[in-house]
Amino acid sequence: MVNCVITIRVFWKKKSKQPPKLETRGTSNKYFFKLALLGDGAVGKTNLRRQYLGQGFTSDHLMTIGADFAAHDIALKHQGEEYQITMQIWDLAGQETFSAVRSKYYRGCFGGLVIFDRTRPVSFDNITSWIDELVKHSTRGLVPIVILGNKSDLVDSADNVVKEKKVMAYVDKINEENADIGFKINYYDTSALTGLNVDDAFTTLGTEILSWILSKK
Repeated sequence: MVNCVITIRVFWKKKSKQPPKLETRGTSNKYFFKLALLGDGAVGKTNLRRQYLGQGFTSDHLMTIGADFAAHDIALKHQGEEYQITMQIWDLAGQETFSAVRSKYYRGCFGGLVIFDRTRPVSFDNITSWIDELVKHSTRGLVPIVILGNKSDLVDSADNVVKEKKVMAYVDKINEENADIGFKINYYDTSALTGLNVDDAFTTLGTEILSWILSKK
């Protein structure tokens, strides 16, 4: 069964006022980060977002049409000071059919979660293309990224999987080639089904973005 997500739905993890603009008020620092979830179709982007928002996993394939976005408020600390962050999370359709539509949703992104399926090596092979697409359309060039190897719960039963050693070599290469960008590219094994490392992935991305922005002030 295939369910289609109508462009564009808005989800909030909890009741909130309008997302705050990038601003600082005394010791109460509020930031608004636009993030993108990107990767091939059916790698689990929507279920990762649902898991992070506390909406749970669905076994039905939720094909995103164009883009979907949600928002979540989180508190992060930097050098002992607390910052209130609103993450606007854009879930972008991975099918080639929507490539022309995706470009406008990247604009203004502060970071991205680049997702592949551990049991579909071709989805890992396409990661560089996804990063290039983000860099081209973000209007900020290369921004903080966390790479996620999703569906780790299926690795033991799959015939052909992406080895973690291969992923780490790829991540290390990116970091070496971009040592002067002011942030580090991170990697997590994730499972949208069990929730493995889902919260950590989003928190790490938010922390990297915050540190990167504050370093430019």
